[in-house]
Amino acid sequence: MAKSTRPASGTMKPPAAATSAPAAVKPESVPPPMHAGAISVVPADTMVTGLPPRGLGRIPITKVSPVVEGGAYPAKAVAGELFPVTARVFREGHDAVNANVVLTAPDGTETSTPMVQIEPFGLDIWQAWVRPDVEGDWTFRVEAWSDPWATWLHNAKAKLPIAQDVPLVCLEVSRVLGRGEAQALEDGTDADAALLKATASMLLPALDPAELLETLNQSGVRRAMVAHAPRDFVTPTAEFPLQVDRERALFSAWYEFFPRSQGAHQDGDAWVSGTFDSSHERLEAAAAMGFDVVYLPPIHPIGASHRKGRNNTLAPSPSDPGSPWAIGSAEGGHDAIHPDLGDMAAFERFVAKAKELDLEIALDFALQASPDHPWVTQHPEWFTTRLDGTIAYAENPPKKYQDIYPINFDTDPAGIYAESLRLLRFWADKGVTIFRVDNPHTKPLEFWGWVMRKMRASHPDVIFLAEAFTRPEIMHALGKVGFHQSYTYFTWRNTKEEFEEYLGELSGDMAPFYRPNFWVNTPDINATFTQSGAPSAFAIRAVLAATLSPSWGVYSGFELYEHEPLRQGGEEYLNSEKFEYRPRNFHTPGNLGVMLGTLNSIRKRHAALRSLRTIHFHPTNNSEIIAFTKADGDDRVLVVCSLNPHATVEGEVYLDLAALGLPVGSLLRVTDELTGAAFTWGSTGFVRLPPASPAHVATIALA
Repeated sequence: MAKSTRPASGTMKPPAAATSAPAAVKPESVPPPMHAGAISVVPADTMVTGLPPRGLGRIPITKVSPVVEGGAYPAKAVAGELFPVTARVFREGHDAVNANVVLTAPDGTETSTPMVQIEPFGLDIWQAWVRPDVEGDWTFRVEAWSDPWATWLHNAKAKLPIAQDVPLVCLEVSRVLGRGEAQALEDGTDADAALLKATASMLLPALDPAELLETLNQSGVRRAMVAHAPRDFVTPTAEFPLQVDRERALFSAWYEFFPRSQGAHQDGDAWVSGTFDSSHERLEAAAAMGFDVVYLPPIHPIGASHRKGRNNTLAPSPSDPGSPWAIGSAEGGHDAIHPDLGDMAAFERFVAKAKELDLEIALDFALQASPDHPWVTQHPEWFTTRLDGTIAYAENPPKKYQDIYPINFDTDPAGIYAESLRLLRFWADKGVTIFRVDNPHTKPLEFWGWVMRKMRASHPDVIFLAEAFTRPEIMHALGKVGFHQSYTYFTWRNTKEEFEEYLGELSGDMAPFYRPNFWVNTPDINATFTQSGAPSAFAIRAVLAATLSPSWGVYSGFELYEHEPLRQGGEEYLNSEKFEYRPRNFHTPGNLGVMLGTLNSIRKRHAALRSLRTIHFHPTNNSEIIAFTKADGDDRVLVVCSLNPHATVEGEVYLDLAALGLPVGSLLRVTDELTGAAFTWGSTGFVRLPPASPAHVATIALA
């Protein structure tokens, strides 16, 4: 991030005084559960208020981005992430304007970054790429001003070549340079002050106009005036909030498995469940493949009432374990562990093993209950009672989930809010640093906003992933109220046009509030693209997920090419692990595990792949070949991938060198990090992608 040599006149604030230690987090006050005769209300601090409206100042600044809902919610970034701030800056008449972005760190330190105009220039769009360097609650503002130096330079370039108003032009520039000299002295840059003073003394009207321009075009003069140019009518915007999280909120590779399947085996007709202790091997395998996060479906006791059998049938056998999402039995609820998996000590050993392997544990947080959950008798007001006197089970017609009762957030919000927060803090204190939230779009948005703020105050490192496949506005709103990551429509995007359009949305207008996590499969989603079982289809989806998005996820079985659907045209797995034990032989020859590890290794080596906002798609002459780049400084990664898993595709890729910050006509060294092969390209390159090798993930450097 570029740092200014001086504050903008009259607009900077001094850094806040440093403290010796962060203030201790005070115990949160949460509303108690509802008791008989009480009136339950939503907590008073549930709603947020935005910034007051502001008019147009002396130098108008409009359409500032990233700003979420007028500043009611913070825009998102992570420490070290490069992201753009844009605004429309203009003024009346013809005088020039200028602008910068001022970032204010959590400790009050301010850093200024110059903005530049970007195309199309007639629309007055100014932009700066900034990089906050620490986690915490930041703010930013845009400052704009009238620029006498740029105004004079524009006029001089028009007048001096035709010798128009030469004496007046010289008087004007002497005054502007004098102001620059004074500012340089104030900034403590004596050398620049001397240069500007000497230059002003040389600008005599008797000189040839071309010589005058040549004098002012010296690089030293231009640099000094950029650093110390006078600023008139400095106009700041409001301070807009910016939430800077730890890097895992943006960049992560997830691996999902069911602990009950790891080491599960049959003893006669009965099944013996896997445990946390027997799952340590799968932790080691996930770490060996380069994953960062291991996500576990619910680990709590499972209800017996209306338990589902194999393939979601209503007639389970005595050995069927039931769906983990049917949470709760006489053995406990959301703060208990299914006894077949082990006890709390076993879970803590599991978390410690993960930490030893540099893995984080993500736990499913599903706010729902089986008919046997203790809540059903202790808090019947937390559920919906239908007109026939029965409790409503979950439905998404025509689907029915008779083994699950949804929560009614309107009957006792105080009690439900308090219990939800207690549960999250309970597991966070056990070492869970990430929660994958099941169906958050079926709960009130204001509830999630409240939960996120409370957890950020007490457990600021905890990350939340929203599992929501629903209408766009609801998915967007979940990101705005605080979810760090979100599931996406990636599974249903297959063509080049679909990917380019969707990534344009994610990396553009949605980027300030929505961080995608691209999952190649889930226990609920058996993608149609891979249902042929072709290994190349699995490889293509893995390459795209791992490189298009900074965060991606794999549900175990994908690396073994599991693909059979429950029914033709459907997206559910045959013999779904949601309803049965699925021990697997992960050492099957030819599986995709090595490639998954290679992709994660490439991701960790390249800062460019930690970004979403810098993605740029490049044209190809084959609709079944997609090409895109990502960049961070000199780190440039090119991905060229086939979209046809069944045939060899070939064609040309046309690189936009300007978008890569490279000179037109450059020769490039393109090195494929999947195979190690190297090629020399110009702005055009030829690729041939057979099913056995359907993609290049390559670095780009000048040859």
